[in-house]
Amino acid sequence: MSASRPAKAAPDASRRSERSRRAIFDAALALVSETGYAKTTIEGIAARAGVGKQTIYRWWPSKAAVLLDAFLDLAARANEALGGDADSEIPDTGDLAADLKHVLRATVDELNDPAFDAPTRALAAEGIVDPELGARFTEALLEPQLRYYVRRLEAARAKGDIDPDADLRIAVELLVGPLHHRWLHRTGPLTHAYADALVDHALRGLAPRT
Repeated sequence: MSASRPAKAAPDASRRSERSRRAIFDAALALVSETGYAKTTIEGIAARAGVGKQTIYRWWPSKAAVLLDAFLDLAARANEALGGDADSEIPDTGDLAADLKHVLRATVDELNDPAFDAPTRALAAEGIVDPELGARFTEALLEPQLRYYVRRLEAARAKGDIDPDADLRIAVELLVGPLHHRWLHRTGPLTHAYADALVDHALRGLAPRT
């Protein structure tokens, strides 16, 4: 009597879906970087990812929604590669200027990275004409990052390093606003030296009044 063959394991649908989702994200980011947002299509993403376009439409209503989720996934993976997680805060070494320069320099590196530049510009442009997409991009990515800055400044204010009457939300915009303005409009080189100068100027204005 021959031994019975072991039963084949059932396909893992969740793993298959994750592979497809990852392929779609990679395809969307690659196409936007290579051809631009306007020439990127759902059909092109599907062909590049090796999936049917109905698979994409089952999960996302538009190419903008695909790109947004792909970009959020890219940002999360980049954060993990740097040793962070979803709850990463700006480090508090006791030196506010050094901590802010560290994170702004990392932002400069990210914005100068072609993998981030093209999809970020595409989302920024599309968010202007699609308010719902713009609001989701702000809520899912920008607001959490801005809150990290606010919490770091709150800690500095508690130590007496910042004027107690300073509006911390405006203070954050003094730090990150010029950086993104220069990147978006290409008004000058985006460098670590520029990031450091922003921190120095902003903290000079935020210093406690004597």
